[in-house]
Amino acid sequence: MMKRFLINRTLFLSALLLIWLSSGTAKAQNNQFYNDSYQTIDNMLNDKQPYSFKEAVFSVENAYYQGKLDIDKLNGEIGFLKNFANSILKSRDLTYKESDKDKVSKYATVYSIICQTLPISYKDTIIQYKPFTYDFTDVFGHNDISNLFVSKLLATKKGNCNSMPYLYKILAEEIGADANLALAPNHVYIKHNIKAGGWFNTELTSGIFPIDAWLTASGYIHLDAIKNGVFMKALNNKESLALCLFDLAQAYNRSFPKNDGEFVLKTLNRALEIYPNFAKALILRAETHKEQFTRLMDRHNLKTDNAENLKLVQQQDPKAKELFELMNKEYGNIYEIGYRQMPEEMYLDWLVSLKTEREKFENKKLLDNFTK
Repeated sequence: MMKRFLINRTLFLSALLLIWLSSGTAKAQNNQFYNDSYQTIDNMLNDKQPYSFKEAVFSVENAYYQGKLDIDKLNGEIGFLKNFANSILKSRDLTYKESDKDKVSKYATVYSIICQTLPISYKDTIIQYKPFTYDFTDVFGHNDISNLFVSKLLATKKGNCNSMPYLYKILAEEIGADANLALAPNHVYIKHNIKAGGWFNTELTSGIFPIDAWLTASGYIHLDAIKNGVFMKALNNKESLALCLFDLAQAYNRSFPKNDGEFVLKTLNRALEIYPNFAKALILRAETHKEQFTRLMDRHNLKTDNAENLKLVQQQDPKAKELFELMNKEYGNIYEIGYRQMPEEMYLDWLVSLKTEREKFENKKLLDNFTK
């Protein structure tokens, strides 16, 4: 009887060990998709593999979907849009007369594909190509982060100020043009530099070319934020990859909401090496340190809403003291570089104002050049 008990006990413990090991292995495999995406982007930043914004974006989305994203299908859809763009380039001649006409024609073509209804000749029939449209459902991805993804935009033809400029940049690069992403509060848009007028803005959520006054009209773009490159800066390709690293960190938090913060911090720190005043990455890094500090408070059975508790935990735990000082420094820096938080409901009103006050903010000359 005792021998049978020992055998059963051994089998039971072995089964528990296997379950524990297998769960750890599964978690490691899940993490591996994120590690692979991080390595892909890091290799591009270190020039160890060719730069591709498309590959960086899809690697992030594939990590969130745990390797289940159909990359071949997505590349096929991008390939269709690329071929469509090339056919437009061959058949349309803009009125634009400057020496950079070829480049501007490519910008106009990508703009048309994303924002305009276009006739397509198919056999003996003319059909209407429908553009991508703005989706006001879950604009910030609070309920489902995939609402920010390019893959969702391609599947539904509905997107937002994250996925639409990302697709614009991907498609522009596919046909051999550059495209600079730029940031505003809660917002991403496109900046281009051409000979007929210099820098201009392309706002894909409304299909309008707004002047800078529209951006500053929000009231949440401090002069220091412009000077420090927080907002309204034309991001280069490596800085755009920093945005992908932020997306990766944010997706990781959604996949593993109780993570220890180490992967997130590694990813954000790499992004900030490339783009030091990237406000969203700075904020998420500070919030991650705050979460780590809160867990230390919980470990000491202390609440964070009491000044004496904050002082006590710093005296008892050097790590808590380090995190508390780091958090204060980080939040202070975010304010000093000019970042101001824009309430989400005000953001939506501001976005809609571009259409309701179109006459006030639109660059009409560019619209004529891009559509004729």
